[in-house]
Amino acid sequence: MINSKELLQYTQNLNLLFVEDHTELRVNTTEILKNFFNSVDSLENGKDAFELYKSKFTSQEPYDIVLTDIQMPKMNGVELIEKIYDINANQTVIVLSAHDESKFLLPLINLGIEHFLKKPIDYQELLTILLNTSKKIALLEDLEKELILTNLSHDVVYDRESKMLLEGQQAIYLTKYELIFIELLLKEGNKIYSNEEIVDYFASLSEKIDPQNIRKLVSKLRKKLPENSLESIYGVGYRIIPYK
Repeated sequence: MINSKELLQYTQNLNLLFVEDHTELRVNTTEILKNFFNSVDSLENGKDAFELYKSKFTSQEPYDIVLTDIQMPKMNGVELIEKIYDINANQTVIVLSAHDESKFLLPLINLGIEHFLKKPIDYQELLTILLNTSKKIALLEDLEKELILTNLSHDVVYDRESKMLLEGQQAIYLTKYELIFIELLLKEGNKIYSNEEIVDYFASLSEKIDPQNIRKLVSKLRKKLPENSLESIYGVGYRIIPYK
């Protein structure tokens, strides 16, 4: 028996698109899904589903999960998934398939479908698949955050996406050269960058920095960073030490 509280923990902030042409099945399943997901949109054919998917994706309110039937009017599930993957190759898709639809399974496997669920729907199996899928989505989101955010102390982070140094929710002002310098130091973890590499990097961005001014830049930046997070190695270069 699926643990509803555990499922809700992972799904309550997710959005789901459900596509199924059988009215009773679509209505009943939608009512169950609404108990767990932030939003559930249900449609009866692939064409309308794709138009809604495009609209949501463009407006930056994308679906986390697409749950779709195969045989539907106007556009079948295989065509729908192909079009979705053209827009978003990383979309998580779960397919409902009847016993007589095996000819569609290989093309769908080649597309990279997350799960298949046989009809008639076993709702415990569906909820188990949704739990595992939602856990995977959460894990990937955590990994993306780790790639975007670099912790420099327990409360100071550098956000590579927004290019901001943050202490709690407060932004710490960085000059143009400080920003370029910290971006370089964070490119390859604990790598030590020499004066020559720093000068070359600035030049690649059409900016000029004199090697003699690098020490001044480091001194100013150090005042804005947590203690001991910017290391100078005499005669070698500089590196950022992430907080563990």
